[in-house]
Amino acid sequence: MQRHGRKGYAFYSIVIADVRAPRDGKFTEKIGTYNPNTNPATVDLNFERALYWVEVGAQPTDTVRNILSDEGVMLMKHLRGGVRKGAFDEAAAQAKFDAWKQAKAAKLSAIVSKDAAEKQAKAAARLEAEKAVNAKVAEKVAEKKAAIAAAKAEAEAAANAPAEEEAAAEAPAAEA
Repeated sequence: MQRHGRKGYAFYSIVIADVRAPRDGKFTEKIGTYNPNTNPATVDLNFERALYWVEVGAQPTDTVRNILSDEGVMLMKHLRGGVRKGAFDEAAAQAKFDAWKQAKAAKLSAIVSKDAAEKQAKAAARLEAEKAVNAKVAEKVAEKKAAIAAAKAEAEAAANAPAEEEAAAEAPAAEA
């Protein structure tokens, strides 16, 4: 693997190189890329060339071996070995590989849908929490407005009370 990208954001090229070559040095062939920064990690691999090199004896590093296993290169190598030994024919090997590929795709789609559901549930929970906070704020605002309205009413009542008392005092005097 050859490292590319900036500090803290690595991006790798999957290459065929001599064991004596430095990590980012001379290589024979580039067979793919690996981006561990995405979720799930993005792998772009030339399947046929990777299978060719593994079958002719290329020794992958541990990380590349895991990538090749996840992509099915190692399984196909194993199945082709069974075909060469006569354990089963090419069609059976291809059927087994296709079944494995479908099962892997189903697992991946289940994981993606589960992640999407969790994300949606978290968003709904955040929305409910925000609604609760907004309701509390609205309740406090309503209490303050009610207190201000009550204070205004008391002030108006206090201002009108002396006028009412004078009117009440004038009314009996007018009657007499």
